[in-house]
Amino acid sequence: MEETKQKPAGAKPAGISRRAVLQLAAAAGVAQLVPPLMIEARGEQPVKLGMDNPLTGTYAETGKNELIGCQLAVEQINAKGGILGRQAVLLSEDSTSGDAGTSVQKARKLIDRDKVNFLLGNVNSALSVAMAEVSFQKGVLHVVPGGHTDQVTGKTCHWNVFRVCNTTRMLTNAIAKSLMQMYGKKMYFLTSDYAFGHTLQEGYDANLKEDGGVDLGVDMIPLGTTDFSSYLIKAQAANPNVIVFLMNGNDLTNALKQAVQFGLDKRFHLAGANQELETLEALPPEARLGDWVFEWYWNQPKVPHVMEFVDAIKKKTGRVPTSRTWFGFVGGWTCALAANNAKSLDPVKMAKALQGYTLPPEVGLMPNAPFYRAGQNQLIGSLYVGTAQPKGSVPDDLFHVTRIVDGKTIAGTVEESGCKMTWPT
Repeated sequence: MEETKQKPAGAKPAGISRRAVLQLAAAAGVAQLVPPLMIEARGEQPVKLGMDNPLTGTYAETGKNELIGCQLAVEQINAKGGILGRQAVLLSEDSTSGDAGTSVQKARKLIDRDKVNFLLGNVNSALSVAMAEVSFQKGVLHVVPGGHTDQVTGKTCHWNVFRVCNTTRMLTNAIAKSLMQMYGKKMYFLTSDYAFGHTLQEGYDANLKEDGGVDLGVDMIPLGTTDFSSYLIKAQAANPNVIVFLMNGNDLTNALKQAVQFGLDKRFHLAGANQELETLEALPPEARLGDWVFEWYWNQPKVPHVMEFVDAIKKKTGRVPTSRTWFGFVGGWTCALAANNAKSLDPVKMAKALQGYTLPPEVGLMPNAPFYRAGQNQLIGSLYVGTAQPKGSVPDDLFHVTRIVDGKTIAGTVEESGCKMTWPT
């Protein structure tokens, strides 16, 4: 597969501005927030963060928003003195949305050729797992901003891999029981056929078993499907109380659009697990419905520093931040906090410094202060359960939060996660 980066045509004029350098770097697909030539001129070596995330395909929008959040983090880090007094540089590669081979190739490029100090990615759970094997082999600190499948911080956990987003089991634990209480216990599932969907399904199955729910059927649907009509017809024929959509990105957008076109929202309750502002923005107003879990939400007027973050992102993009923007923001800051607290760029020392570490309020941006659970490297914070809405108080307010769940109450134990972490001797 071809590289997505392209060198700008022509040489850089002698008088080109710093802003122009950044714009050229962005056009090339490389988010270098401090030009390396400037750093070298000052006799400094930059600290490099490498993000290997989808910028094309099903998860392009979510991947781009994670990149934007990480860009803001690096800007703030540099404004506050950098990492160990050195400027931070963010490099970005397009992993694609579903090609594990490409994501691994890009991870190796960032580590071996670009010599990054930190690896970040991926939105796609299966790609996150594949990348984690590379970072583990190379001994590089790796932050997974938005790949949810349980095994990242579960059965295949590694000492060097930290995750910002929730596990799939936490997502299902936050909502499954309340769905059964409010709408009935008979459910039909439309599930993405890869790691993310598989572990979401396992989480729902466990909740159904615990609370007497009934699984009327599961369709495992390939990533990138555009026509959901056959699956929706089967779901309708099963006559469930709830049709559960366990997918994300463009797949969820297309599935919900077609469900409403079929009129299924008039006969059944539509719901799922995690929902994204990117998806709701892409839907027509009539398809913004159902019960979901947000992992971060921008409209939190009583939480300190949230509006500062919202304003900073709006200055960059003209839009409010999404959960994905926050994932990338936390991912970037995690790298700096690990190094500055360890007073070292040694990966083991940094990983040790993050054990049980609570994010500062201006990074955590949640009512329950997020922390990296020791022995698992999973961030535990708040989850926002509620309903999608056609419009709210302002154009970007498309989700009504009905309750905030403390992640500690639904995360289970480290032992239950299956993580048996071993450290280098």
